[in-house]
Amino acid sequence: MWTDLAVIGAGPAGLAAALAASARGVRVALVDAATQPGGQFYRQPAAALGAGRPEALHHRWRTWERLRDGLAASAVCVLTDHHVWSVERTPDGFTVHALLGPDQQEPAEVHARAVLLATGGYEQVLPFPGWTLPGVVTAGGAQAMLKGALVVPGRRAVVAGTGPLLLPVATGLAAAGVEVAALVESAAPGRLARHAPALAGKLTEGAGHAARLLRHRVPVLTRHTVVRAHGDDRLTGVTVAALDAQGRVRPGGERHLPCDTLATGHGMLPHTDLAESLGCRLDGLTVAVDPEQRTNVPGVWAAGEATGIGGAALALAEGHIAGCSAAAHLRGTAPASAPSAVHPPGPAPGPEPSTHLPGTAPAPGPSTHLPGTAPGPEPAAHLPGTVLGPAPAALKARTRLARSAAALESAYASPVHWPEQITDDTVICRCEDVTAGAVREALDLGAGDERTVKLLSRAGMGWCQGRMCGTAVAALAGCAPTPAKRPFARPVPLGVLARQHPQEGPS
Repeated sequence: MWTDLAVIGAGPAGLAAALAASARGVRVALVDAATQPGGQFYRQPAAALGAGRPEALHHRWRTWERLRDGLAASAVCVLTDHHVWSVERTPDGFTVHALLGPDQQEPAEVHARAVLLATGGYEQVLPFPGWTLPGVVTAGGAQAMLKGALVVPGRRAVVAGTGPLLLPVATGLAAAGVEVAALVESAAPGRLARHAPALAGKLTEGAGHAARLLRHRVPVLTRHTVVRAHGDDRLTGVTVAALDAQGRVRPGGERHLPCDTLATGHGMLPHTDLAESLGCRLDGLTVAVDPEQRTNVPGVWAAGEATGIGGAALALAEGHIAGCSAAAHLRGTAPASAPSAVHPPGPAPGPEPSTHLPGTAPAPGPSTHLPGTAPGPEPAAHLPGTVLGPAPAALKARTRLARSAAALESAYASPVHWPEQITDDTVICRCEDVTAGAVREALDLGAGDERTVKLLSRAGMGWCQGRMCGTAVAALAGCAPTPAKRPFARPVPLGVLARQHPQEGPS
């Protein structure tokens, strides 16, 4: 199909971006791998499950209702069950390549003049002895099971790691009838207190979680960490230990907690595969954007966790700003001071879109149909005086919430000495069954970075392509994690690739 703007990811950022751009007269396709929009934050149970009160599993349900109802009333084309594996630059703009459905065998393409990446993030898990036992799940995985399938991973759980996600996971499991043996948080309370001014807006939410923990009598162990998971064919318990001020395990501070479930997580990492393959500049591990959420690649915007982990509220604000900016450039109504952001690579697509001064009626925008297609009806033109830019509240919210996100990142930093607890027989790369001992052998052979360790040990060569083990390998190597450049964002059947570029004659 052909469209003006392809928004990849239907979480908070993608929903806000799609609605903002569509409301400003731009044809939008919203592409997501899930069966329905919402992302992880607004994950919904299947209708067949007959959930009586799905709002009980969610925070800010009214915001979701507004997004859901707005999407239903909009002209946005929603493409669910589309697993995007690549975005290709073309002379006419961009081609989004996807695989359809749960089998991911059939290809689909979306052609667009511009692309907005709202690809979200994924959980960071730090390995420890026993972490591969059945019964050990990520904190987000436990939450997804509860929200999406209305099931719990076990009867007695420990929630451990670091980060604000642990609170809703612990309270959600407890409310669902799980006995939460403990919430184990490696950060010290004093670290949060030092960032109190920046976190003032989070106090109400935090107090609500604290009250629910008290109501369900969930013990909270701060400055503690899980050092080992126990069991033969499945999890039977964990050993937790107290940490000293430097983040090392304190001698004599261990205790055993029987449980059949461990939900663990240490924050999140941004999904940047598509951005990297398009040539977008990264700032560390995140996609670098300007105040309009534009990347350095013309025609590509990014918003949400891909530009920095900050939560749903920040993602909504960034998505709105990005959608407004993309619409303004696509319609030729961007301020004269803003450089054009929608010329696709290659030959120039035609005359420069006209601009207009603030407060005046915009000049006629460029045609919204793409080369090679029949021009459909033009979107409704904006009336003189219509506000095309982002809502001032979104700009203010982005600034405020970005400060909060930076404070949370500092307060919930992982213990710096956690690699010291990894024994040689601990599996680091689950895909290729590579142990910490094998990684250390590669380091003894002269490896000093993730890539060299990968070449010598196969760590990171499996199905997840290092997404799960990259942080651990970097920590063992004593280097900072670096984004891995991958040509595809997910595995692709060879038959699909063959059909993309059929051979025209004998080689």
